[in-house]
Amino acid sequence: MFPTIPANSATTSFPENDEGIFGYGLHGGGHLSMTNLVSNAGVVSSDVGGVGTARQGPGACEYGGDKGIFAYGKSGSLYNMSNLVSNTGVVSSDVAGVGTARRYLGACSYGEDKGIFGYGRVGTSETAVTNLVSNAGVVASDTAGVGTARKYLSACEYGGDKGIFGFGYNGAVWSITNLVSNAGVVASDQAATTGTGRYGLAACSYGGDKGIFGFGANGGAENVTNLVSNTGVVSSDVAGVGTARQYLAACEYGGDKGIFGYGNDGGNPAYTNLVSNTGVVASDQAAETGTGRYGLAACSFN
Repeated sequence: MFPTIPANSATTSFPENDEGIFGYGLHGGGHLSMTNLVSNAGVVSSDVGGVGTARQGPGACEYGGDKGIFAYGKSGSLYNMSNLVSNTGVVSSDVAGVGTARRYLGACSYGEDKGIFGYGRVGTSETAVTNLVSNAGVVASDTAGVGTARKYLSACEYGGDKGIFGFGYNGAVWSITNLVSNAGVVASDQAATTGTGRYGLAACSYGGDKGIFGFGANGGAENVTNLVSNTGVVSSDVAGVGTARQYLAACEYGGDKGIFGYGNDGGNPAYTNLVSNTGVVASDQAAETGTGRYGLAACSFN
């Protein structure tokens, strides 16, 4: 006979993507639309010809379990268009925009197969509005903002099906966070702040159900990181590894690992730093790959 399995012994399996993509950004005053793919071993490809409107400060996240989306940003003006990423890493042409056009916002997945864009800079002020992304990659109209309006923040998934926005700037430098439920509902500011307040940082998931915020600036460039538990608790600062820089991007790869890449350290380096499935950040990879830039975004796919 087959053994009886107790009803409460079932485990939850969340989708974990194998590959990633960095895209868009700014180099030497010029806006870019090129992308660089990340293999399931964390190897970054050379530049892939750009698709869609070249711009800086977009957000990016996963949707549909195995696809991605870049949206919003700025070049000559603010944008709210989006560009879908297939499960083979192919970026689509611009899709008509929805919601408030803005730049330097955050984005992450939630609910296992959906995404959310939130916060950012609109004109001369910051906003806290959010826009949900369906499992078919359709961006919804604005949802009224919750929490402190700010730009230069970042976001990542945690707990397998939830998300977290954290840190940022609006004239003051913040270390506040806002949790996102598995239904896409954003919570008010968490009362307790954790870690060094900073802006222009990046974040990604790792380990299947945890997250990490890293790098950024507060007066000068930083390389400290803050781990996010599978219940959304942000740790105190972990000593920095790799070149301190800001306005970089990060994404998941290999199912349970992460990668930080690119950014600004006074120049436009193409450094990357791998994150293990236990949240340990590696030193700069010896070889820089692709065009160095900052103000870009990244997400995983496949």
